[in-house]
Amino acid sequence: MKKLALIISMAILIGGCTPDTQEITNIDTFTSEGVIEQLTDQYGPEHSERIRRGVTQVASLWRSGDGSISDFEHFCMTHFIGDHDELDMVFERLAHNFEHLFGYMNRISLELNRQIHEDRGPIHRIDQMFASYSPSAHIQDDLYNNKIAFMIALNFPHYTLDEKNQLGAEWSDRQWGHVRLGDYFTARIPPRLIQEYSQASSQAGMYISEYNIYAGRLRNKAGETLFPEGMKLLAHWNIRDEIRSNYGQPDGQEKKEMLYRVMLRIINQDIPKQVINNDAYEWNPYSNELWKDGKDVVPELEGSRRYSHLLNIFHGLSNMDPYYPHLDNYIKRRFDSSMEIPQKEVEALFREYAASPLIRETARLVTERLGRELRPYDLWYDGFKARSGISEEALDEITKRRYPDAIALNRDLPRILRHLGHTREMANFIAGKIEVDPARGSGHAWRASMRDMPSHLRTRIGAEGMDYKGYNIAIHEFGHNVEQTISTHFVDNYFINGIPNTAFTEALAFMYQRRDLDFLGIHQDDPMQEHLEVLDVFWDNYEMMGVSLVDMGVWKWMYDNPDATPETLKHAVIQIAKDTWNEYYADVFGTEDNPLLAIYSHMIQSPLYLSNYPYGRLIMFQLEDYIRGKDFAVEELRIFSIGRLTPKHWMDAAVGEQISNQPIFDAVEKALAAMR
Repeated sequence: MKKLALIISMAILIGGCTPDTQEITNIDTFTSEGVIEQLTDQYGPEHSERIRRGVTQVASLWRSGDGSISDFEHFCMTHFIGDHDELDMVFERLAHNFEHLFGYMNRISLELNRQIHEDRGPIHRIDQMFASYSPSAHIQDDLYNNKIAFMIALNFPHYTLDEKNQLGAEWSDRQWGHVRLGDYFTARIPPRLIQEYSQASSQAGMYISEYNIYAGRLRNKAGETLFPEGMKLLAHWNIRDEIRSNYGQPDGQEKKEMLYRVMLRIINQDIPKQVINNDAYEWNPYSNELWKDGKDVVPELEGSRRYSHLLNIFHGLSNMDPYYPHLDNYIKRRFDSSMEIPQKEVEALFREYAASPLIRETARLVTERLGRELRPYDLWYDGFKARSGISEEALDEITKRRYPDAIALNRDLPRILRHLGHTREMANFIAGKIEVDPARGSGHAWRASMRDMPSHLRTRIGAEGMDYKGYNIAIHEFGHNVEQTISTHFVDNYFINGIPNTAFTEALAFMYQRRDLDFLGIHQDDPMQEHLEVLDVFWDNYEMMGVSLVDMGVWKWMYDNPDATPETLKHAVIQIAKDTWNEYYADVFGTEDNPLLAIYSHMIQSPLYLSNYPYGRLIMFQLEDYIRGKDFAVEELRIFSIGRLTPKHWMDAAVGEQISNQPIFDAVEKALAAMR
């Protein structure tokens, strides 16, 4: 699900950016043009474009500490490679070396974070110290100091997103590899800033991973408990999923109301600190009364701790802004460079979706099916899913029996892949590149950065086995791991391994997740099932569009208010959530000024990640539509071995069309007509 600290640090290392503004380059245009002219005369006009790009890029990165003007001239004249065979040989050696460099750095970071990310008992402060350490923080500086970075920038120059989109259709996989290598060294960020951000990110991650609410200790207005003793729900993921699981249950309405109140307390930060990850207290989330051993206790409110972590993340990333003159804030870097889709384009797509009259028509259908007016937590209405007629307890019994521990799930992965149509050989190969670990948090997939290392699937596994919530998350993460394996092992070269952005891996994860019951052998022959699945995706994405709009709005606000305190940020987040609600949700749910869209934990620990979910669902829908009637396994292997092109070119190669709302809008119209 989320990208972890190491992956973010590496994204910082290889993102598109420019030099330290505190150390101005000593290479002027006259010098650069002279070198370009000499190299063009020596190697011929057929190399002129690459020469101009490479020399200009090296000049923008060269500082006085790297050498004199004559050193710069000598470097370029000596190290430009004009022979095709030599360039290809250097490319191959760079691919080998970087795969092992980043691969082992990834492995080191994984091992240093195991105690934090996996359910391995209490966390000691030494574990927190290692988790905050970034082993890759100095790689960038080292590669500039030994001139490897300059060698790469000179011979494999950078292309802008517009240039990639305009020219990329004609590029081979090898040419795309050259261009992606050109993305590696376009910035010089001090290791101190990378390390500081790593620490802030790690602390936010630990805060979120331990934010458990003991549902069995919650009390309603009558002093009654509604949930089983020992039930531990991680905010927000497990609380949200518990709300979903109570649709169609006899006592589900009151349970949902209670958990909704818990969410509001978390957002507003008037939740008692005593009840966070602590089962010693009884708590009424309606009145905020607190008891221990039958005696009244004065609540100590959390205050604004949640938002202090968000602010630390902001400062850690915005401190790097001076090193990115062309992508001079994290919002631009996240969308234009990392996602490779402009933020305004993403926001416009989401606003079009949230404002659609089809949402209002679907809401009327949900109201009819519930037999009551909608409540805000009906954002997570689960009645369109096939499992809506199966109790959570029955599903828990099945998954706990089948998966008593992580080893059992690991052993079953090949069967799931064969169920999708993969050959036994391919299923064993893909599953053999995945390790399952019991997660401390809600779950995530950790990508391997080299072919010799496995990716890791993390999900919650209780003492009695994996419950359905853990299984559902595990199947989602398994989709990520399958993508990670295919896009690492079946691409042309190391530099195009992966997918365009994380929305594309979310797409496959969602495709796996929606088949979770099928993997358990539970089939329902409902002639309306296809239409129900369309409405389920449509309604789920409505929620995620709003959450993502809040996330983007909060980052814009932080940049407009860089000196904010955690308390002022809290009020701003709540107001932005209310404003977004009033614009796109109040008319549907019949209530205004609701801050519920601010509940997602990703906002605190995974900066601007949330947009990947709704985008991923749109991509998923288009992929599902494309592969309908085709061999799933064959298409999965073909599509996810395309490589890390830009989203535009990837979608053209995968399904022959671009990402838009229209395909799902068309399907929803048909589904609603069928339901009527």
